[in-house]
Amino acid sequence: MDTRATAIEVQARKLSPSARLELVEAILNSLDEADQEIDQLWSQEVEERLAAYQRGEIKALPLDEVLANYR
Repeated sequence: MDTRATAIEVQARKLSPSARLELVEAILNSLDEADQEIDQLWSQEVEERLAAYQRGEIKALPLDEVLANYR
């Protein structure tokens, strides 16, 4: 952890438990914000995979078969 983060942690530990919880929730919520660049890249990937499937370059597998590989 860098020195700024360490300093923030020291200050956060001085907060009441409820205030710390609010802070944690705010930080976690900030991580869930959409990233337009990543969303665009995933959209592009989906389009490319769908096109490859439609051209017969890749095949689809039933969900049960995929999940069976992880059991």
